[in-house]
Amino acid sequence: MTNLKPKQQEFIDAAIAEGYGGRNDLTRAEVNSICDATGLVYPRWLAKNPERRIGRGLYTVPELNGNSVATPKPKIADAPAPVAEENVDTQTGPIQGAVEQSVADATASLVLGMTGGERETLVPQTFAGYVKWGHYKDIKKIIQSRKCVNIFVTGLSGNGKTLMVEQVCAELKRECFRVNLTRQTDEDDLLGGFRLINGNTVWCDGPVTTAMKQGAVLLLDEVDLAGPSIMCLQSVLEGKGVFLKKIGQWVQPAPGFTILATANTKGRGDDTGKFSGTGILNEAFLERFPFTMEQPYATRATERKILAKAGCEDKDFADNLTKWAEVIRKTFYEGGVDDVISTRRLVNIVEAFDIFGEKKKALEICLSRFCDESKDTFMKLYTKVDEEANFVPEPETSESSVEGNKCPF
Repeated sequence: MTNLKPKQQEFIDAAIAEGYGGRNDLTRAEVNSICDATGLVYPRWLAKNPERRIGRGLYTVPELNGNSVATPKPKIADAPAPVAEENVDTQTGPIQGAVEQSVADATASLVLGMTGGERETLVPQTFAGYVKWGHYKDIKKIIQSRKCVNIFVTGLSGNGKTLMVEQVCAELKRECFRVNLTRQTDEDDLLGGFRLINGNTVWCDGPVTTAMKQGAVLLLDEVDLAGPSIMCLQSVLEGKGVFLKKIGQWVQPAPGFTILATANTKGRGDDTGKFSGTGILNEAFLERFPFTMEQPYATRATERKILAKAGCEDKDFADNLTKWAEVIRKTFYEGGVDDVISTRRLVNIVEAFDIFGEKKKALEICLSRFCDESKDTFMKLYTKVDEEANFVPEPETSESSVEGNKCPF
């Protein structure tokens, strides 16, 4: 790797110009990003060289750091051999090829399945309406460091926890494996299991195992909804890898593997009754998250920017909505009301207003999810915040009018 050809050197120079200087490796997603930004052809000399490949979708490029010695390959177990049904002879040529193709199809289907079949990469799509705030910069620094660090992000619903992680990964061109957890999520869902594909029983890596091998970001969404099966990730959280006991294989994380978990609680249960299904997470599990970030709702100034990007051209309406939400949240924290208005709910109201052009209707259809008491309280409170709001109730129909218009049937 000491003497680079002109085309190879051109790619190295382009990568350094794009901010990847000082690195020793690149992911497949980062290589694609460099090519997209510079118009260069994908460097097959990098992808096809076995000495360059140090992991699934990870290549050693010491030239970025001014070196010419390849980075030692991490001890990552080889891809598991496909396990065929007993009545299938996998040693014969045609059948062996069919089984190998089944494994490839299974691997591809994992990514395509997680993207709805629309993309072959799990790098999140950039959301044009996103406003960077809160812990965005901190999470970006941690993911950029490519250290195997676990982060627990907690906060009330609808304040942008998950979106923040996804947009950091979108900016950094990092693949993000988002796994939404429930009580039914088990070891097979997370680490992998045997699947029947094209008539063959083959082992398929789960999202956690695949993210480890690719050095990607693993997002455990709504982690406080998980059951005891989540404890199968203990060694993964320690950064030591995991032993896949069903196939007798040890898998270690590739450089860059990072775990983030989001939750509405801190894993110690819910006393408010708002987050049904959340449980108490094992203390040993929580202890393996060295960093915890508490995500509050955004400030009024930030929420005004969010509403503006959501399409709210009426600055007064946006200002009144954020003031209204701020008062409700303060009352909620003091125990004065049972419900709270989230940032997501404000965006919903703006979208409804854009469709119907009526403040009252926009508020009503977005507040109807609450009980009648909360809905009426919130509606009345808005009229006090917005002096121009005239939410006069419809006049009741008189008895005489009803009597004269009775249905004859």
